[in-house]
Amino acid sequence: MYLIIGLGNPGREYENTRHNSGFLAVDALAASIQVLQLKEKHKLQAYVGEGAYSGHKLILAQPSTYMNLSGQSAAAIMQWYKIPLDHLIVIYDDVDLELGRLRLRPGGASGGHHGIESVIAHTHSSDFARVRIGIGREGMAGDVSKYVLEKFSPDERSKIEEAVQKAAAAALMIVKDGLEPAMNLFNA
Repeated sequence: MYLIIGLGNPGREYENTRHNSGFLAVDALAASIQVLQLKEKHKLQAYVGEGAYSGHKLILAQPSTYMNLSGQSAAAIMQWYKIPLDHLIVIYDDVDLELGRLRLRPGGASGGHHGIESVIAHTHSSDFARVRIGIGREGMAGDVSKYVLEKFSPDERSKIEEAVQKAAAAALMIVKDGLEPAMNLFNA
């Protein structure tokens, strides 16, 4: 069993914002494996759906906490479903990657991403698969907190739609073939 969790912020005001790229990828993934709807599970602090792919049960999730508290949800889901850390895949936005580019990695530091900081703190490890979706920073230096909460421009929409489809495919490849083959394909 795998947990694929997309990070973002709940609520209509955050829909389709840069920071919700992880949510968009989980929506694309749910559609691709025919999970009709993620249902709110209060005790898990998330919207959760169950599906299957390549003989593996998948738990798809979007935290109902805000981004900075995403780890609470990730840890609760992992504990409830008894999912080991090496079967956790986190999908999230990255301002340091060019818009639409993906980068997969097996672990490491948070890179200043507060959602990942929370997941690391609540799982007590930084050793979990990550699928980072580039949202760019348009030459901005310093604080990007307002930028990540903006909606994508019409010019950016096609790039991000393609990127979230690729992120969903990357997560499925991690499940089926492992992280290293997925990194070789999607990081190229």
